[in-house]
Amino acid sequence: MSIRSVMTTLSRNPLVRQVRRRTFRSTADYWESRYAKGGTSGAGSYGRQAEWKAEVVNGWVAELGVTSVIDLGCGDGNQLTLAKYPRYLGLDPSETAVRGCIERFRGDDTKSFLAYDPKSMADPAGWLRADLALSLEVIFHLIEDEIFNDYMTRLFDSAERYVVICSNDTADDERAAHERHRDFTRWIERERPQWTLEKRVEPPAEVDLQSSFFLYRR
Repeated sequence: MSIRSVMTTLSRNPLVRQVRRRTFRSTADYWESRYAKGGTSGAGSYGRQAEWKAEVVNGWVAELGVTSVIDLGCGDGNQLTLAKYPRYLGLDPSETAVRGCIERFRGDDTKSFLAYDPKSMADPAGWLRADLALSLEVIFHLIEDEIFNDYMTRLFDSAERYVVICSNDTADDERAAHERHRDFTRWIERERPQWTLEKRVEPPAEVDLQSSFFLYRR
């Protein structure tokens, strides 16, 4: 049995989950603490994984004539260094991550950033909207059901024409204190039936990524 298989088996043990939950306060607290301590957005935002994700999204942006992108979960901004978007708005609940992005892209007038707290934010007037709403390996980091539902609602309500999601689509499966994998396509079918899945792209064999890309069109 591989090390990954062993870790996956342990992660599904109810006792292990209970211990993790005792030390896990909330999704927002976890990521703010991680970035404040000098942590990054994770392996998926670096190296070949990040390159492949950029290839897919940049290709769709060019192909579909996308003029603006809103990214719900911009993280430390490393993935963004590979992006080719005409106009970009990055949102993240971590103020530390957002401040880092502001500094990193200072002088680039095509990119804006905003820290947000779902509990103190409403946008019925549609100011925070773009041609394409983007979610790159965020969904399986949303532990709380309330946060997941708010995020999915905000993601689709922020898109004028397209939604691009990079994630895995599995049955409810908690693999770590900060990971809860979900069957998010069922949520979309139920809550946003006016959106159609246009394309699904799997990672190539040489890219060590468990996530796939999903392109939705209104």
